[in-house]
Formats: sequence, C-alpha cells, structure tokens
Amino acid sequence: MLSSGIIEARAYQLEAADEALTGSTMLVLPTAAGKTVVAWMVIAERLESTTGWVLVVAPTVALVEQHLRGLASILKAIEPVSITGQNTVSKRPEIWGSSRVIVATPQVVRNDVKRGVLDLSECSLLVVDEAHHATGEHAMAQVGEMYHLQSSEPLVFATTASPGSKKDLVREICTRLGIERIHLRPTEDPLLAKHLAGLELQEIRVTVPNEIRELAEPLILWQRGIVDRQKRLGRYVMPGAISHAGLSNAMDRAQTAISRGESNAYQSVSQIATAMRLHHLINHLLSQGCAASREFLLRLSSGDRSTTKSTRGFLRDPRISALISSLEEMGELHSKVGAVRRLIRERLRRDPRSRVIVFATFRDTVSALELALSALDGARPVRFVGQSSRDGSEGLTAKQQVERLDEFRGGSANVLVATSVGEEGLDIPSADLVIFYEPVTSEIRTIQRRGRTGRHREGEVVVLIAEETRDEGAWVAAERREEHMRRAVHRVRREIARGAVANLSNLSKFEVKSDEGSLSAIEFITSQREMHRVEISEMDDAEIDELRPGSLPPETFRASGQIGLEQFIDD
Repeated sequence: MLSSGIIEARAYQLEAADEALTGSTMLVLPTAAGKTVVAWMVIAERLESTTGWVLVVAPTVALVEQHLRGLASILKAIEPVSITGQNTVSKRPEIWGSSRVIVATPQVVRNDVKRGVLDLSECSLLVVDEAHHATGEHAMAQVGEMYHLQSSEPLVFATTASPGSKKDLVREICTRLGIERIHLRPTEDPLLAKHLAGLELQEIRVTVPNEIRELAEPLILWQRGIVDRQKRLGRYVMPGAISHAGLSNAMDRAQTAISRGESNAYQSVSQIATAMRLHHLINHLLSQGCAASREFLLRLSSGDRSTTKSTRGFLRDPRISALISSLEEMGELHSKVGAVRRLIRERLRRDPRSRVIVFATFRDTVSALELALSALDGARPVRFVGQSSRDGSEGLTAKQQVERLDEFRGGSANVLVATSVGEEGLDIPSADLVIFYEPVTSEIRTIQRRGRTGRHREGEVVVLIAEETRDEGAWVAAERREEHMRRAVHRVRREIARGAVANLSNLSKFEVKSDEGSLSAIEFITSQREMHRVEISEMDDAEIDELRPGSLPPETFRASGQIGLEQFIDD
C-alpha cells in the first residue's frame, strides 16, 4: 500500500503507530517530531486490514492541501481527494465516494452529515489533525461525536503538539473524540531527543519610542482616574498594576451591586467598560504600534457595538479624537519594526537562502511589516492572512493561501508575514527563523508558532518584548501554561480507560530497511529499546559523609530563641 522507500520511520513513531492501531489514541508529540508519519502508517494499515475508507480532517484549507500532497506521495494504487468549502454543495456527494482516502475541513464533514449527504458508517479510521480544536461548538468536536454515532467499528487517531493547559479541556477533547489512550513523549525522551532539530530561543527587549508613550499618556491618566474612583467605591479591589483581570473582577462586582439595588453601580459599569477599552488601546499602542491601534479604533467604530451609546461617547471624547487624528498622520514608529528589519537583514546577510516567518496578531501590523520589509535589500516578503475580509482589510482566498505558501517554499518569497492562520501545522522545512512580533499568553499558540522552525534543521525563535508593557507578563504566562499543559495531559492520561495493551502485535506487517538489510519493525523497536535502556549499577560507589551524633548543634532542631538543657549544663 505504501510506496517503497518513502517513509523514514523511527522507533518512537512505530511505537506510537502500534498504540494508535490498538485503540482510539491522541498522540502528543513536540512539533517537527513526525506526527504525520505516524498517521501515514496508521492509515496504510487500516486500508490494508479493512474494506472501509479513511477520513482525515484538518482545520484549514492550507493544511488540507498539505495533507493531500503528503498522502498522494506515499500511497500507491489509491488517489486521495480533498473536500473543502471551495467545493460546491451540489458536487460534494459524488466526491465523497470517489476515493478510499479523503481529506476535508471539519465544517464540510459536519454540514454534509447533517444534510444526509455523508454517511460515516463505513469509515474505518478518522484522523484528526490539530486536535486541540475539538472543544465547545467547534466543528471538529462535532465530527468526532458524529463519527462514533455512525461508525460500526470506530477508530480515531488524533494528533496535536499542544492539547491545552487545563485538565478539563484535555478531558473534553478525549470525550468528544472518543479517545481511550494518550501517547505522550516529552522532548527529553531518549528515543525521541536525538531526532529533534536544535531550537534556539532568544528574547529581545525593545524600548517603546517616546512619541508612542506620549500618545498613550492621556489614556493612561484617563484609565487611572476611573480605577481610582472605582477603588473608593470598593469595586476595583485587585492590588498591583491595572490589569484586564482586575477590570473584569470590578465589572463582576458592579453587576452584583446592580442586583442589590445600588443606584451608582450603573455608572460604575459604564466607566469600567470604558477602562477596559482604554486598557486594550493602551496595550495596542505600547506593544503593537500605530498600525494595530488604528485597526482597533476602526473595529470599534465599524463593529457590531459601534451604535451603542457608550461606544459613541468613547469615540467622541476629545482624547480619542485627537489620537485618531495623530495616528492617521503617522507612519509606523514602534521600535519592533526596526528590530524585525535588523534581524532579517542579519539573517539574509549570513545566509541569503534563509526563510523567515514573522508572526503578528493584527492584520494592520502584518501590512505595515510587509511594507517595511519590501524596502530591505534581499528580502522578498509575502503577506499571509485568513480568508475573511473585514474592516477594510482584504483576506486571502484558499487558493491564494496555497499559492503564497508555495511561493515561500519555492523561494520566490523568503519572508512570510503571517497572522495566527499561519501558526498551525504548516510544514515549511526551510524556515529557519521565526520572529514573534509579540508574545502571546496562549500556550497553544506559542507552541504552534515555535513549531514553524527547527523542523528539519537547526532553527531560531526570537520573541520581541516591549519593555514596561503587557508583553513582559504575556511571555511569563505562556511559559507557565506550557508547564501546566504537561501536568494536565499526564493527569487525564492516568484517568481515561486504556483498553487493550499495546504489545507491538499491530506492527507484524511492517519492516525496517537499512544499509545492513531488513528486519521486522518489532525486532527494530526491541533493539532500539535495548540500546537506550538505562543501566542501573548494582553498587553505589559514591562517597557519603556520615552524619554522626553530635555533629550538628542542638539549636538546629528547635525553634529560634528556645532554650535547651545544654545551656543550663554549661551555666
């Protein structure tokens, strides 16, 4: 079923495939560790051992296209097809039955099952890429539930590098997809570590220009005045610097006060809402720059809430009007833009063949960076954003997204400036530098962004942090949540029913070829386990200084200031 010589599988990937074939499994591996290769092996075995078909779901059109190309290169006698929103509803029924391997977006699968166009009863394997989306109302979670309701013998193989930092969310993913086992390997695992490309992480701190701080100063004073009034009323109670959490807590307290009949609480709600807007706008100015601040104000003036009394009053305030006028006359002033230019200039000077990805949260920031980099000698930037068009910013069609990724892979573009749509799953082997224009608090997004480099060779990640802004707290929060994620996955793994024991029996048809010949996958894994087995010495020859009675003074064992008997003896 597989084209010979295409898959280069390692021992840890074969072990993961064995477990995935034993029961519905979620595979948690670091980015660039080869989750896709494991999926290929599981797909090949199910196609060989069953008469059913295989469905692969991925959250974006670009990822669907990537999976389609990969599967087409390794499967023989089967031509996989893709189905996305680009395919019209009337033509989709005939596509569903045209191949035994179909790659699709979860929204298309959900909608066609609801319409009765798609029947999942003969689907022998559901592969879910970027499985951390399978929560709440996301189509991926609904597809998981539909599959288990319809399939006669369901088997799910879900993959992610970042399932989330909260135990409840990890458990929900497992419940919605019917996961009964989690295969988890940390980066330090001996079978895995030697195969991961090196990744250098660097923080660069930049100073916010005085011109931007001057723009933000009236807003900071305005916000501080509101918070001081709410403190006197007992509504803002959190210590330390003004924060979104503190404002949210104050809003909850004001809402509670309204339910108690306190008349001044209505004014508090309005003022706290204004302070929240100011908080976002101040952070945009200080951490993002002029372009992102313009986008924020544009969204506010043209969004769903633009007609509310509080929003109209906020935009009419002289301080906001003055800020809008100033931003319209300004180019991008933020020091981060200069830092991005310097980093890319130095990278291209060292290696003109380098590929660089710059991640920014807002489209206006992406546009400003693309313009700033276009004038840089040797840089060929290309913009990569989502499909929707909003607030005067045009999105990219699915076809345009694929074309721009191909430009980047092929080398006609060497700098990809992307929003969050570029964070997940995209395999861009030649990207050796990733720049975070700002740190993000989400551990999932941080891991996904970081995973765009170091996939096949040494990579570097640079995080730009604006001093004395929310950037500093966001980066610390992301690191803390990564640690919470590992603990959450381990806890859920211990709780869920594991089903049958994976004993390598599912790998009986696999063999590993090398320069020395061929051997079965089971023999290969056994030899690798033996090679990396930790040796435990029968005797510990390390010298230990014995603690003899009397070697520690008696006052060591009692509370400070307490008198002991030896003092009376001395006296």
